[in-house]
Amino acid sequence: MTPARRPPPSVDAMSESPPQVAPSPVEPAPTPGIEAIGLRRAFGAVQAVDSITFTAPAGAVTALIGPNGSGKTTLLLLLTGLLKPDAGRANVAGFDITTHNLEARSRVGWMPDVFGTWDALTCTEILRTFAHAYGIDRARSAAVVAETLSRVHLGEFADRPARVLSRGQKQRLGLARALLHGPQVLLLDEPASGLDPRSRIELRDLLRGLAEEGRTVLVSSHVLSELEEVYDHAVFLSRGRTVDTTGPSSEPIKRGWRLDAIDPVGLRTFLDGAGIPWAGQNSGEVIVQLGGYESARELIRAAVAADVPLHTISPVSGRLEETYLSLNEERV
Repeated sequence: MTPARRPPPSVDAMSESPPQVAPSPVEPAPTPGIEAIGLRRAFGAVQAVDSITFTAPAGAVTALIGPNGSGKTTLLLLLTGLLKPDAGRANVAGFDITTHNLEARSRVGWMPDVFGTWDALTCTEILRTFAHAYGIDRARSAAVVAETLSRVHLGEFADRPARVLSRGQKQRLGLARALLHGPQVLLLDEPASGLDPRSRIELRDLLRGLAEEGRTVLVSSHVLSELEEVYDHAVFLSRGRTVDTTGPSSEPIKRGWRLDAIDPVGLRTFLDGAGIPWAGQNSGEVIVQLGGYESARELIRAAVAADVPLHTISPVSGRLEETYLSLNEERV
């Protein structure tokens, strides 16, 4: 039997609008950076982290400062997702470290203060092992490893076993491991430990470059003079708590920048006109208080636009140490 054919649709039916499908809700883009609210973590009777709250923005280097036992390493382990907080919450690159642990961890580059290696393996073999763990395609892992080793100035050691590396070179290998998968957030615990002066300068330049790429860099160090030249923001810890370093006006403490120009009078006139307070020096230099590198860049742009020939602009060292020593929290 020949099946009956359906009549063609009528003109009216063809002209009808197709059924409307409700659009799928668009998930908001992850918020970059780090946001911690009321984080707590205890080990038995020891309250290592006690209601820590702070923000580390993307595109900046945030210094994590505190004495031994202040909770810095525990805090970093919480942010990496390797420890679970007892209370509070934290978002890393827009993902909650507890409810979206894997998503957060995949976006973090973690460098502990001591990086253990397989001494019999070469630097390339070690990093290719981690590349495989990170899920980097085997076809491109060799190029990624070579590029990362070059970035931390270990290219010439690519085929040498880890046992021949110095303490500082192993630190750089640990940094390479943290950078390997292109993380949005870098958590670095004493990264300059064991580095020679040249390597410390290279590390400073690398951290600034990573921040300028839009990454979030949170770095812990006891050597405040090293952080002075690289940080944009600072978080002070004491006895497991964040310490408020804001002044009476509730504005964050700014850091000093040293300015000098070919025409010192023109520079001071420009600063007066821009409403920027300054302190004079006998040499013609002036000191101004700025919020960080972005504020310094804005000042340079404004000075160039005003035809003020700046030839020196640099952070004044010692501000972190001055703030650290002034904390009442550290006085017994």
